[in-house]
Amino acid sequence: MKYIEEFRNGKLARGLAEAIAGEVRDGRRYHLMEFCGGHTHAISRYGLADLLPPRVRMIHGPGCPVCVLPVGRIDQAIRLALEHEVTLCSYGDCLRVPASHGLSLQKARAQGADVRMVYAITDALELARQNPDKQVAFLAIGFETTTPPTAVAIRQAEALGLANFFVLCNHVLTPAAMRAILDNPAGVQLDGFVGPAHVSTVIGSRPYEPFANVYGKPVVIAGFEPLDVLQAILMLVRQINAGRAEVENEFTRAVTPEGNRKAQALMNEVFALRDAFEWRGLGTLPHSALKVRPEYAAFDAEARFGLGYVPVPDNKACECGAILRGEKRPQECRIFGTACTPERPVGSCMVSAEGACAAHYQYGRFKDVARHASQGGER
Repeated sequence: MKYIEEFRNGKLARGLAEAIAGEVRDGRRYHLMEFCGGHTHAISRYGLADLLPPRVRMIHGPGCPVCVLPVGRIDQAIRLALEHEVTLCSYGDCLRVPASHGLSLQKARAQGADVRMVYAITDALELARQNPDKQVAFLAIGFETTTPPTAVAIRQAEALGLANFFVLCNHVLTPAAMRAILDNPAGVQLDGFVGPAHVSTVIGSRPYEPFANVYGKPVVIAGFEPLDVLQAILMLVRQINAGRAEVENEFTRAVTPEGNRKAQALMNEVFALRDAFEWRGLGTLPHSALKVRPEYAAFDAEARFGLGYVPVPDNKACECGAILRGEKRPQECRIFGTACTPERPVGSCMVSAEGACAAHYQYGRFKDVARHASQGGER
């Protein structure tokens, strides 16, 4: 199959669902975590959970780049814009994430901060080039997918001799988050992972091998379309039934074992591992995020403006942390769909286009609360 429409064929989807049901064994439950916000939205948008047998439960993981950013990192960006009078550029989702003192980047703009929404880091780079009198910083977030473009922009800034362009680096690493989920003794029970798509095009399939070899958890990398996800679930169920734990690649049309080596080389040239980094819901994890290397310190907003990091607890009413750990579903948060909506978000999971709460709300999954309760939370 070559085209998107083919991967959304309803008849084929029902056939895959029947194949999954045929493989599921009596007395066995299958707890599978999708580790990508794109998969979460595909599952909600196409109603894939409704096609699955009750014994197969999909669990949302911390795969949303905006959601995993803790309050303290948003506060840091706000301080950069308000106190240092830097023109801060960010993706639209980040602007609405609630921060301390009732603020967000959007509300900081209302207080006079020069905060601008951009579609790509190249927009921020061009703004700095055209306005040499302005100090321009880009709030860089995301997993390995968005890290190479940030590295390219820093190299371009150096080549152009831009002394007014900076990056506030918050890039995080997928394997570290997966490891944190598995290392939590009180965490959610898992039998396998639906591996992320875009991230895997960069890092390849090999970095997931420890999860199969050491933790005994199968990983199947999947594309974003409904047939991709269903096929990955079928592959996981078959592995679990056979007592196997391997890394398999459903998304062979885009992912290779070695990944994109050129992108990896760019990342390694410009960035280094942080000793530790705080994640929303996961706490502070060692070697789980990236910082700008000293060779490129001239473009590091944290170094240039002396931005310290101060951890800040989440809103007590928000269950975003538990949802990111897979311990709760959006419907189990008492403010989901009431006090917390996309128009008035309390937590980041309701803000981002890849957030689990936003996905459930957007595609009407909040209507499943009664059914979820009647089934004892198994679905």
